[in-house]
Amino acid sequence: MTAAAKFAVNLLSREFKADPFPFYARLRAEQPVCCVNIPLVPGIRDAWLVTRYDDVVTVLKDPRFAKSRAISAKQPWLPAFAKPLERNMLDLDEPDHARLRNLVHKAFTPNMVQQLETRIQCIADELLDAVEPKGAMDVVRNYALPLPLTVIVELLGIPGEDRDKFHRWSKAAIAPSSLFHIVRAIPSIWAFVRYLRELFRELRLAPREGLLSALVEVEEAGDRLSEDELLAMAVLLLVAGHETTVNLIASGTLALLEHPNQMDLLRTDPSLIGSAVEELLRFTNPLETATTRFTREDVTIGGTTIPRGALVLAVLASANRDEKQFPDPDTLDLTRENNRHLAFGQGVHFCLGAPLARLEGQIAISTIVRRLPKLRLAVPVSSLRWRTTPVLRGLESLPVRF
Repeated sequence: MTAAAKFAVNLLSREFKADPFPFYARLRAEQPVCCVNIPLVPGIRDAWLVTRYDDVVTVLKDPRFAKSRAISAKQPWLPAFAKPLERNMLDLDEPDHARLRNLVHKAFTPNMVQQLETRIQCIADELLDAVEPKGAMDVVRNYALPLPLTVIVELLGIPGEDRDKFHRWSKAAIAPSSLFHIVRAIPSIWAFVRYLRELFRELRLAPREGLLSALVEVEEAGDRLSEDELLAMAVLLLVAGHETTVNLIASGTLALLEHPNQMDLLRTDPSLIGSAVEELLRFTNPLETATTRFTREDVTIGGTTIPRGALVLAVLASANRDEKQFPDPDTLDLTRENNRHLAFGQGVHFCLGAPLARLEGQIAISTIVRRLPKLRLAVPVSSLRWRTTPVLRGLESLPVRF
């Protein structure tokens, strides 16, 4: 019997996404490594959940857990034009992963991120200026989404008028991975790929400011990104560059609204924003699980043997609430010390965009707390709708008044 069947849980339902933590607590206590039925990869129905902190770290760092789907006997179907998207560094093992990561590091530098601080603050203020006279907004639609989406589109060097279509394409790319959803997403993915290939041609003829142009030009020891690698990298940077940060800002705002003492603490002492964002990352888990891994061989972990070729999900949302790692893990504490959360993963696939996500989260949350002192929910918490997207955990909307 699978864990999902034992506890009668649909892991992709809105109800589960709203509060997955009791289920994961039971798994940590009773069945820390278990097989569940979940439509995550077309053609593969079973996934192994790993839920305890130390075991999750093992999955993230142990090379026996591969990123490449070639390890699995069952391969997902993709239309031919979308096949190059599988060449992104998130789904590759060494040495291909290191090669691509080193190339993008030359263009995506910490200094580039730090220079964005003033621009991010300007975007946050402009978004709140637009809604403040109305006394109400949807935090997701009016603030949490446009802020990181604008930043990543500008950072990549994509024309601003194309921002909204990029979000539509991004949503199609991360929809539940059933064959039905892939077929339905084909027009969006095709438009996405066609747009980017044309953009690369333009950038080769006339380089301009932006990360994509830098990636077209970047070279190391005679190596450079191929056309397909450029395509996969652009899609990865766009999707990963805003989807999780949307969840951090919106879910973080909700967590503060549900814990007014912590909201007051941050409002009274704005210098806490650094530790506050780390705690909100741990507490809300914008990325519920790490991206997929596959076992290269039979692997015994947590006393359970996972067979070779199996799909494995390291559950970050469970590890970040593990009572053996975090005192009072279900308590939101913005002053928490030694907060070694796994929201950005660990090991060689540690999130490349972590500094940018942290900066955006700090500016967005500190600004909304400072500028909207009467911020409150406009609807009951129980009526909020959570997205059913695998891997991610985030709200569809968050209506507030102020």
